[in-house]
Amino acid sequence: MKVCMDIQAALGQRAGVGRYVRELLWHLGAEAGGDTLAAFYFDFKRTGLDAAPPGVEMRSCRWMPGRVAQAAWKRIGFPPYDWFAGGADLYHFPNFIRPPLGRGRKSVVTIHDVSFLRMPETTEAKNLAWLSAEIRATAEKADAILTDSRFSAREIVELLNVPENKVFPVWLGLPKFGPPPAPEAAAQVRKALGLEKPYLLMVGTIEPRKNIPFLVKIYEALKDFDGDLVIAGGLGWKTGPTLRAISESPRKGGIKLLKHMDDVQLSALYAGAAAFVFPTRYEGFGFPPLEAMGRGTPVVSARNSSLPEVLGDAAEWVDGYDAEEWAAPIRAVLSDSARAARLRAAGLEQAKKFTWEETARKTWDVYRQVG
Repeated sequence: MKVCMDIQAALGQRAGVGRYVRELLWHLGAEAGGDTLAAFYFDFKRTGLDAAPPGVEMRSCRWMPGRVAQAAWKRIGFPPYDWFAGGADLYHFPNFIRPPLGRGRKSVVTIHDVSFLRMPETTEAKNLAWLSAEIRATAEKADAILTDSRFSAREIVELLNVPENKVFPVWLGLPKFGPPPAPEAAAQVRKALGLEKPYLLMVGTIEPRKNIPFLVKIYEALKDFDGDLVIAGGLGWKTGPTLRAISESPRKGGIKLLKHMDDVQLSALYAGAAAFVFPTRYEGFGFPPLEAMGRGTPVVSARNSSLPEVLGDAAEWVDGYDAEEWAAPIRAVLSDSARAARLRAAGLEQAKKFTWEETARKTWDVYRQVG
């Protein structure tokens, strides 16, 4: 069987779907067995990928910008994707939407979550319009839907009226940061970032679902914590309330917004945090707290959406959004070394359950079932 995967998101997005595509692509080739994998992207600007993954046939279209094809698909539903990508037995679209395909072509689509339907007010307006217009046709036409958690599978079945046997939850893998940084090296990284005090950490794109204005309230409630609050993530959409909450906070001097972290910096940030605090409102999977666990950092998390499934018994859970109710378990983690140690040990064990090799194997299982 020949599978062709659309990898456009890997070229333009560092986090989110782009990261999923890059990691999955690099592991699918090794799990192909007797099957074969091709990867297609529009490359009008001749950017391409840094390197070709082993065991993957790379295909590209250099005579037409991808945005032109996208505009044609939106307006007239033509020409079919396979005219550009070439032949395959099955096409995988990992970024929510299935473009037009030739008659009889089989497809798998990854719908990572449906927060845009459950919480439309948190979604970027342009993206909301595009997803809302296309997602139901995608769900109907796709032969199978991959998603990142059992929680998201239930959401897709309910909100898109999709048969349960068409939706396949496949957990994502935990990125391999490499060995933990040496304490001296990690300390140097943190010092270069201006972090010389103990700190609480939150990682994620600055957007409404992350609930960062409430995180600032938690930090303000921790009056006895003489440390910093570090928020690491690029600016996303609808950032006004978050940036105002930071600039108007009476503790703004201790709030550090770090926008562009490489893997070395991020690893050092995770490893050095006193606790990872995650008061998110909705997650289809939840990479950042799992990454924190993989670096031995205690996690205090909202108990909602996919997070109980992904983090298991390894987090300190909080129900609801009262700042004092969040401050109490954070204080407990900061002051009780035995409690923090238990969370660290449990988190490291939980993180071991998530590998990209397993994600790739289960993805091939779905391909073969459909193909």
